[in-house]
Amino acid sequence: MKAIVATDQAAGMAGVKLVERPEPQAAINDVVVQVCASGFTGDELSWPSTWTDRTGRDRTPSIPGHELAGVVTAIGYGTTGLSIGQRVFGLTDWYRDGTLAEYVAVEARNLAPLPGDVDFTVGAALVMPGLTAWQGLFDHGRLQAGQRILVHGAAGVVGSMASQLARDAGAYVIGTGRAAGRQTALDFGAQEFVDLDKDALEDVGEVDLVLDVIGGEIAKRSVGLVRAGGTFVTITGSMEARPAAGLAVDFVVEADRSQLSKIVRRLGDGRLRTNIGSEASLDDAVAAFNRTERSKGKTIIRPRP
Repeated sequence: MKAIVATDQAAGMAGVKLVERPEPQAAINDVVVQVCASGFTGDELSWPSTWTDRTGRDRTPSIPGHELAGVVTAIGYGTTGLSIGQRVFGLTDWYRDGTLAEYVAVEARNLAPLPGDVDFTVGAALVMPGLTAWQGLFDHGRLQAGQRILVHGAAGVVGSMASQLARDAGAYVIGTGRAAGRQTALDFGAQEFVDLDKDALEDVGEVDLVLDVIGGEIAKRSVGLVRAGGTFVTITGSMEARPAAGLAVDFVVEADRSQLSKIVRRLGDGRLRTNIGSEASLDDAVAAFNRTERSKGKTIIRPRP
């Protein structure tokens, strides 16, 4: 099968190439999925799990990508809950070969059924942004109706999903970003927009929840906006500052079948939409990831037309 592999951590994207690899086999509790659409997170090549297994042993060349939508083609011994020919979408294990390939072996529990009226591209674009936003808002942020939430990067793939989910839950959403992202952030559900280059972030006032995807100085300044009993949630891995009288959480997104089902149901109801920027074939994936200009929205790879 065709697959994108990462060969050299020091080389970064320069060490990523398209090769032929053996098709994966389904182990116990696994399924093999024919990948119809796949996502890639820009900083994957900096993750230790891209280069080693859980025991620390080198596993290069590795196949990156952890978001997928596709069709089950094989089922491993003891696997239940899915069937051959079923449309699925989900998030694969960080320490295993990923989804930038024609086929991938995945633990069945990491996948959810993808309704027949949802395009594979849309399904793949829901996975990482949807789960990250859901877990940040509800699992870690304990968001409730009537609360005020500050969403950083509201025009981005995670921020735009978070704004929609928070608005749907009855929260008041304040989005941030650069000036060029203002209309996109508002279109995706933000009720106010803060231009981080020109506006005073502190003018937002107190909020119940901050969802941070930026880190750095913006995160430090945002901590002071969290009211007593509120929560600061980040996915940046940095916790240099904490609210004086609130909770601070840094988390890594996890696969969750139940949450995926709830997210795709909201898509079907018209309460949620994806933020897709571009699509590319597997043959063109390396070029798509090496673009010099900043991508707007999620880049989705389609191994099959």
